[in-house]
Amino acid sequence: MKSKVLSSLLWKFMEQSGAQAIQFLVSIILARLLLPEEYGKYILVFIFISIAGVIVQSGFNIALVQKKDVDEVDFSSVFYLNLSIASFLYVILFFTAPFIAAFFDDLELSEVLRLLSITLFLGVFVSIQNTIIVRNMQFKKLFVSSLGAVLISGIVGIILAYNYFGIWALVWQHLTYQLMLMIVLFFTVKWRPKLLFSFKRIKTLFSFGWKLLVSGLIDVVSTNLLNLLVGKLFNPAILSFYSKGNQFPNMIVSNINGSIQSVMLPTLSKQQDNRPRMKEIVRRTIKTSSFIIFPMMVGLAVIAEPLIQLLLTEKWLPTVPFLQIFCAIYALWPIHTANLQAINALGRSDIFLKLEILKTTVHLVILIITIQFGIYVMALGVLFSGILAALFNAYPNVQLLNYSIGAQIRDIAPPLFISLIMGAVVYTIYWLDLTPLYTVVIQILVGIITYISLAKLFQLESFNYLASTANEMLRKRRKTKLVVISRRNK
Repeated sequence: MKSKVLSSLLWKFMEQSGAQAIQFLVSIILARLLLPEEYGKYILVFIFISIAGVIVQSGFNIALVQKKDVDEVDFSSVFYLNLSIASFLYVILFFTAPFIAAFFDDLELSEVLRLLSITLFLGVFVSIQNTIIVRNMQFKKLFVSSLGAVLISGIVGIILAYNYFGIWALVWQHLTYQLMLMIVLFFTVKWRPKLLFSFKRIKTLFSFGWKLLVSGLIDVVSTNLLNLLVGKLFNPAILSFYSKGNQFPNMIVSNINGSIQSVMLPTLSKQQDNRPRMKEIVRRTIKTSSFIIFPMMVGLAVIAEPLIQLLLTEKWLPTVPFLQIFCAIYALWPIHTANLQAINALGRSDIFLKLEILKTTVHLVILIITIQFGIYVMALGVLFSGILAALFNAYPNVQLLNYSIGAQIRDIAPPLFISLIMGAVVYTIYWLDLTPLYTVVIQILVGIITYISLAKLFQLESFNYLASTANEMLRKRRKTKLVVISRRNK
């Protein structure tokens, strides 16, 4: 089990990080070619695509992963249902697009929304193939498909941006990505929809999935509500700065957190009858992921200004304070993920839904209070609601897994402590008044050396665990090579 989980986690991380690395380079080039206002307008339109995408998934994909026994009837039934929902939503978005564009006083957004809505159909095909990969933990297949799709779509976006297509460069980049991902997965995953449909199977899956659907809708609406308000009350440029501040930490954390999330659900689902084992997996996940993510977020917040100046030029410097706030927000993500995936693996989507309602209510109250004080206070409000959300997500597992909130805080305290020390050391480099390039390079090197040295000095458990696991995997790899060589010689 440990070997399979680690192997799956490695391939998922390679898929996430490889695709994100290419996407990151593409986004830097596009940011240099496009104006912040063009980015902001695209973000406004994509809010509606995100909400529609959650409805299309309907919570059935997670239900398919969580269900112990699944067959072709389940997959085909969910496929046709999702395709019907996508068609219905496409019609709604097509005819409401002019009204949405008028709301933001930009008629061009109508055609942008209509074209982007096509991705709803492409997402239906991708989601089922992705579900099969997750169930079987065959993340090596995702590695190839994601990398190819990101690379091709990135080239398309850059060429169009260079030729002054503006917002349409971002639109066609996203369309190309979804199309290429669907094509590659079509040949990679040997699944095709069959003429099978069962209302009984849909009803069974829906009993679990509807709560996740509502939870997902609540989450995506509450998350994008701030973007919607910023775009309407301020201007698209401010929204683009806010969004760019989110992009950098999101890219780093989603690589690690997304890999953990994809592997954790099928792993925990297979252990759902063994609560002590589930607790052990969740605890190890929180401790290890915090050890990795905390220093990254602290370090990124410290080097934010020279990094933005170096990569995106001075026109994007208003992004810096947003980036620093989002670093604190995303540092909590591993805690959210580990606790929520345990709840899903136990089939308690009712608890999942209650948590989303509670978190959204708190988020909206904080948003209403902070909106009158401006965008920066609103961003700090998001951070505060994120801290409360981490506590809310941890609370059910006090009873479900006997994993107390105090124990979780004690598990994340050591890496947080040495990360803050590392951040203070790294910040002193800024006083040398070097060029942005030299400042960033020296800060990163000093940060890595300082953090590893402190981890060894204080003998952090997660550091020793990762080191021993890496050595174990290397020994197994050498042993496998020796066996293969021995057989060839015979």
